[in-house]
Amino acid sequence: MMTEVTAVLERRRLRRRATTWRVIAIVLGIAALVAIGAREGGFATMVGGKKQIARVKISGLIADNRKQVKLFEKLAKADNVAAVLLAVNSPGGTTAGGEALYEAIRELAKQKPVVASFGTMATSAAYIVGLASDQIVARGNTVTGSVGVIFQWAEVHGLLEKLGLKMNEVKSGRLKAMPSMFAPLDEAGRSLVEELVLESQGWFLGLVRTRRNIDPASVPGLVEGRIYSGRQALNYKLIDAIGGEDVAVDWLEKKRGIAPNLAIKDWQPEKSSGLDFLSQAMSIALRFVASAVQLPGDLFTDDGVLGRLRLDGLVSVWHPAQD
Repeated sequence: MMTEVTAVLERRRLRRRATTWRVIAIVLGIAALVAIGAREGGFATMVGGKKQIARVKISGLIADNRKQVKLFEKLAKADNVAAVLLAVNSPGGTTAGGEALYEAIRELAKQKPVVASFGTMATSAAYIVGLASDQIVARGNTVTGSVGVIFQWAEVHGLLEKLGLKMNEVKSGRLKAMPSMFAPLDEAGRSLVEELVLESQGWFLGLVRTRRNIDPASVPGLVEGRIYSGRQALNYKLIDAIGGEDVAVDWLEKKRGIAPNLAIKDWQPEKSSGLDFLSQAMSIALRFVASAVQLPGDLFTDDGVLGRLRLDGLVSVWHPAQD
């Protein structure tokens, strides 16, 4: 008798344990779906939620960011995204980074309308991003333009001489590693760099000519790389309208047939691993140190002084000189 009772109790205990593990598995599964959905741009994306306008922020220094490119690829395939709004607020960045975003956005625009809304600043590589959109809206006082390319390097050979140091090298050709920070630039090296910069400048101006349907030479200062206010940019046809996101959305509704009153949802590139937390903690610590010794507050940020120093290669970026 006791054996049967024990067996029944054991079966009940096993059923309770199995039920507990099933509940845990279901909860973990739901949590995983929510986490993936949030990473991919919202849970509604996975379950075919209501139509929305996806907002993608382009801010800080622009670089060749594969995760951001993949985000545009996902947006192109998202059935519940009716249109994409680019919220641009950036001084620019690397020319190659702007080129990568331009190409990704143009591919996206084949699937759904894309409109750019410029904030405080949208210059150089950030303006390249705007050129990729179907419509550009800017504030009247937005700083934009700065169409151009720059290649910079430090030259420290004079300092090394004063310190009694010399950099020795053996090169496979006289133009190898030109320009070099360890030697004065000769005419051959300068011609090489100028040719590279001018070729990229021609590519940038070609985008303006094609996307804005204007002759760059007809816009005062454009070829020379000047900046414009939003009102000036509108006058020279570098943008399409003055206003904010409401104007951009109104264009989507009236000109591209997007349903009115759609919700605007923020989409972000996929996050990295837990190393992001360590990176953020380090950034906060460095900013605290900078504050303690009265250094510029943005010194250690990606958009700050060291961030700009990390830009390699051809650069399309504008920023006023800081005192």
